[in-house]
Amino acid sequence: MLASAAQQPASPIIVKLIEPPHSELSGLADVLIGSIGLTGALTLMAVVLGAVVGGILFFVRSRHPLS
Repeated sequence: MLASAAQQPASPIIVKLIEPPHSELSGLADVLIGSIGLTGALTLMAVVLGAVVGGILFFVRSRHPLS
Protein backbone atom coordinates (compact mmCIF):
# COMPACT_ATOMS: atom_id res chain seq x y z
CA MET A 1 0.00 0.00 0.00
CA LEU A 2 2.76 2.46 0.84
CA ALA A 3 4.66 1.38 -2.24
CA SER A 4 1.87 2.54 -4.55
CA ALA A 5 1.61 5.95 -2.81
CA ALA A 6 5.37 6.54 -3.08
CA GLN A 7 5.56 5.90 -6.83
CA GLN A 8 6.30 8.81 -9.13
CA PRO A 9 3.58 9.78 -11.63
CA ALA A 10 4.08 8.49 -15.14
CA SER A 11 4.38 11.97 -16.72
CA PRO A 12 5.64 15.10 -14.98
CA ILE A 13 3.29 17.96 -14.21
CA ILE A 14 4.56 21.21 -15.70
CA VAL A 15 3.22 24.48 -14.33
CA LYS A 16 3.79 27.58 -16.41
CA LEU A 17 3.41 30.88 -14.55
CA ILE A 18 2.16 33.72 -16.73
CA GLU A 19 2.44 37.30 -15.50
CA PRO A 20 -0.72 39.40 -15.80
CA PRO A 21 -0.61 42.06 -18.50
CA HIS A 22 0.57 45.45 -17.28
CA SER A 23 -1.89 48.30 -17.54
CA GLU A 24 -0.98 51.96 -18.05
CA LEU A 25 -1.76 52.74 -14.42
CA SER A 26 0.17 50.10 -12.55
CA GLY A 27 1.20 51.79 -9.31
CA LEU A 28 -0.26 54.14 -6.75
CA ALA A 29 1.91 57.01 -7.99
CA ASP A 30 0.59 56.53 -11.53
CA VAL A 31 -3.00 56.59 -10.28
CA LEU A 32 -2.36 59.81 -8.34
CA ILE A 33 -0.68 61.48 -11.31
CA GLY A 34 -3.57 60.44 -13.54
CA SER A 35 -6.17 61.83 -11.15
CA ILE A 36 -4.25 65.11 -10.79
CA GLY A 37 -4.12 65.36 -14.57
CA LEU A 38 -7.88 64.82 -14.83
CA THR A 39 -8.53 67.35 -12.06
CA GLY A 40 -6.27 69.87 -13.76
CA ALA A 41 -8.06 69.44 -17.08
CA LEU A 42 -11.47 69.91 -15.45
CA THR A 43 -10.25 72.97 -13.55
CA LEU A 44 -8.80 74.51 -16.69
CA MET A 45 -12.07 73.92 -18.55
CA ALA A 46 -14.03 75.56 -15.70
CA VAL A 47 -11.75 78.62 -15.69
CA VAL A 48 -11.96 79.04 -19.47
CA LEU A 49 -15.74 78.60 -19.45
CA GLY A 50 -16.05 81.13 -16.59
CA ALA A 51 -13.92 83.64 -18.50
CA VAL A 52 -16.04 83.18 -21.65
CA VAL A 53 -19.33 83.60 -19.76
CA GLY A 54 -17.91 86.61 -17.90
CA GLY A 55 -16.80 88.19 -21.17
CA ILE A 56 -20.24 87.65 -22.70
CA LEU A 57 -21.96 89.19 -19.68
CA PHE A 58 -19.55 92.15 -19.71
CA PHE A 59 -20.17 92.71 -23.43
CA VAL A 60 -23.97 92.46 -23.09
CA ARG A 61 -24.13 94.83 -20.11
CA SER A 62 -21.85 97.37 -21.76
CA ARG A 63 -24.24 97.51 -24.74
CA HIS A 64 -27.40 97.71 -22.60
CA PRO A 65 -26.57 99.35 -19.25
CA LEU A 66 -28.99 98.96 -16.38
CA SER A 67 -31.20 102.05 -15.82
